[in-house]
Amino acid sequence: MAILRNGVPQPNEWVRVADDQPLPETEKAIVSLERWQAERESLRQRNAAIGVSLKSDQSPLLIAEDLDRLSLVALEFPKFTDGRAFSYARLLRDRLAFTGEIRAFGQVLRDQYVFMLRCGIDTIEPPAGKRIEGYAEALKEFSVFYQPTDDGRATPLQLRHRKAAVAA
Repeated sequence: MAILRNGVPQPNEWVRVADDQPLPETEKAIVSLERWQAERESLRQRNAAIGVSLKSDQSPLLIAEDLDRLSLVALEFPKFTDGRAFSYARLLRDRLAFTGEIRAFGQVLRDQYVFMLRCGIDTIEPPAGKRIEGYAEALKEFSVFYQPTDDGRATPLQLRHRKAAVAA
């Protein structure tokens, strides 16, 4: 299954590994938080890239000490009314300074996609059967945002101040 990065389909280079399955030697692997906690020392020594998948009730603070070794954190969106993963993405980027990939999976809705990117999510795994083109179209629907984030876009207030400074 393809993933989306900034609205563009990409091959998925990561393999989800169940808790009872052996890890692939050289492939990028995503494990559950439970497996990470149980096998933490051996997984930290792994040469291939490793990622951890967090359910919506599992805070990134549980892996804060290990973020330097993780290449990816996958955040679950179990249903569209559960927005904790938005907060977790901001927590990872802003407070924990995580520079690796943040991926959204589960009930990833087209209408929420642009806001996922603004919260620091890099990639999404669209649900099976969803029209992938719709996600790219969603990125064009808004050009100005009132809420400031770290994505470099100026808020209307900042734009007004710039315009006033140029006029002065």
